[in-house]
Amino acid sequence: MTESEFLALADSALARLEAALEAADLDFEPGVGGVLEIEFAHGNPMVVNRHTAAREIWVAARSGGFHYRWDGAAWRDTRGGEELFAALSRLCSEQAGAVVTLA
Repeated sequence: MTESEFLALADSALARLEAALEAADLDFEPGVGGVLEIEFAHGNPMVVNRHTAAREIWVAARSGGFHYRWDGAAWRDTRGGEELFAALSRLCSEQAGAVVTLA
């Protein structure tokens, strides 16, 4: 995948994530260069960002760090294969202490 293809795919995923966070009524701060910080009431943010050199989307959550790579159809965790939005729903639910569904 070329850098421009990666950036288009990653930026699309981040835009979709922003819309999903708005729909779920979660606070977030879009940053510069493909960084998105999700804020929670207890003060432990989650950071989602694109990592261009690795061609991955990285997530830093309270429970750990996760890397997602495009498999041709979806962003998948490089270790367990979980789809990005399913993982983000689970991780946000853990950090918020309530069920969060990001579609």
